[in-house]
Amino acid sequence: MFGKRGFLVPWIASSVLMYGLSYVWHGLALTDLQDLRIPLPLYLALSGLVYLIIGMAITFLVHQAIAYEWVSLKRAFPLMSALLGAAVGFVVFLLVYILGMSFAKSGAVHVVIDALWQMLEQGLGGLMVSLGVIYDMHRRFMENERAH
Repeated sequence: MFGKRGFLVPWIASSVLMYGLSYVWHGLALTDLQDLRIPLPLYLALSGLVYLIIGMAITFLVHQAIAYEWVSLKRAFPLMSALLGAAVGFVVFLLVYILGMSFAKSGAVHVVIDALWQMLEQGLGGLMVSLGVIYDMHRRFMENERAH
């Protein structure tokens, strides 16, 4: 259904946004990057790779939801993509929490805030995917109009 541009633009846009939000949250707001047990450049490289994978997963899921008509492009598409991203964020949070890789300190409040932040971050990634899909559809429309 969608070409390379229809996948790459939303994927990269969502990955960059989520990576940036993660850095702002952990590096500037919480300042917990200084507590890392691995070198900062290695952490940044690995988290960049992880966000590329998460962005790819969200982009793939949004495209599948469109293809199987689980979401409509005509009704609340950006919201549905954001909700799909938030669901992915919850799964990511569960994996990180279960594997013990969370930045969150012990305590229920920290765990809940960490879960909500992860869902917000991936939800905004899903929103970026929807905006990338809309952009691609607009570009295709304009290219077809110029061709005729």
